[in-house]
Amino acid sequence: MHVFRLRGDFETVDIYSAALFDLGARGLEEKPGEVWAYFPERRELPFPGEWLELPDTDWLEAYKRDLKPVVAGPFVVLAPWHGWSGEEKRILLEPGMAFGTGHHETTRMALEALAERVEPDMRVLDLGTGSGILAIGAAMLGAQAVGVDIDPAVIPQASENAKLNQVKVSFDLGSLDDVEGPFDLVVANLYAELHAYFAPKYRGLFGICGTLILSGILLEREALVREALEASAFALLARRQEGEWVCLIYAAR
Repeated sequence: MHVFRLRGDFETVDIYSAALFDLGARGLEEKPGEVWAYFPERRELPFPGEWLELPDTDWLEAYKRDLKPVVAGPFVVLAPWHGWSGEEKRILLEPGMAFGTGHHETTRMALEALAERVEPDMRVLDLGTGSGILAIGAAMLGAQAVGVDIDPAVIPQASENAKLNQVKVSFDLGSLDDVEGPFDLVVANLYAELHAYFAPKYRGLFGICGTLILSGILLEREALVREALEASAFALLARRQEGEWVCLIYAAR
């Protein structure tokens, strides 16, 4: 197992965290004065830091030790080895390469927003599904959930996570241009520039109306997304913020 070491703490490194997972990180661990990002292999990264190398056993034990259950709205996100006595709906995830464990603010806010708006039999699209956590959450609430991702490595993992949670979700390799609507609700935990690029295409995913949940947006890039969405037949319904991350909820009109 390879480790990319960044100087600082979770707060200072947070700006890179979503991108690290998108680039293949399997987990982040805070050490005194630094943060370790775990990768299965070395690769070029556009961040200041240096590579270390650890035996796989070190990675596994460290990750299991530090990974904690996360509550998000009516859900609690757990690894298979966690115990839980609360009343929350349990989403079990086998940690792996895919981004989306509920520990990052972007995933947590998207899951909470989705839980407030999904109704039984809705058709829900999770765009950039990663671990499948958002699609799985929607399915647990009775939706007909579809998850798509451009990374072929995450589709088998997302499918296994759905089986682990005993829900039916259709996971497919592809992007926005490859899915067939209409959907009642679309959730996309991506990044600001991609949301802005997709803004004119998002409307085509809906029928007469629908709900669009956009997460993965840095506060400093929020205006870029809002301008693009407001120019593309969407009306802002709600806004969430945790630290430097924003989640925007829109109505298609």
